[in-house]
Amino acid sequence: MRKIAALYAGVSYQYRSWNEPKYKQYLSDILYVPELTETSFDEFDAIIVPSRLHAGLMERITPWIQRFADNGGTVVLFWPQSADCVPLQNWENRPTNFWWWLDKDAKSGLELQQPEHNLFKYLTLEDATWHYHGVFWPPAGAEVLITTEDNGAILYIDKVSSAGTWVVTTLDPEFHFGSYFMPATERFLDGFFPWLAEGEIA
Repeated sequence: MRKIAALYAGVSYQYRSWNEPKYKQYLSDILYVPELTETSFDEFDAIIVPSRLHAGLMERITPWIQRFADNGGTVVLFWPQSADCVPLQNWENRPTNFWWWLDKDAKSGLELQQPEHNLFKYLTLEDATWHYHGVFWPPAGAEVLITTEDNGAILYIDKVSSAGTWVVTTLDPEFHFGSYFMPATERFLDGFFPWLAEGEIA
């Protein structure tokens, strides 16, 4: 099983998500972001960077995250509001439709691009469907797994930008689970954690 650390900035939704027993079993440590140093990630195989991380903290640790990936580590980024930390991509901000599911003939607009990918042995498109915050246009060679109808990336795996692996999504499951709403996010995390810990990330 991979040795995984989750970053924690002192906010309630992160605390609840990372300390939920069924998810904490997959974590080797929870790292308090203000106390991080440039070597804090060295002992881990993967790190999870939560959504809505304070911009100043994110700016401070971005070089260390990139160094970790350059040394072969796996970086998971849940909706990085500062896309500067994501290598070789073009972020496109889009209005978030929180209420699409109330529309007549409601359709999320999300699609699977590689349904055969082993991530989808652990979760379904429905488990990754609530709303999204913009799209990425990732580098050539990245594995794009979930997109909008016009092919903007919602979730992709990048093994071409560094010696490591970037798992990048515009979704924010730990925010909603930790805030006690949006049932799909719990199903997403129920599948995502065992995949990250034990699955083939390729």
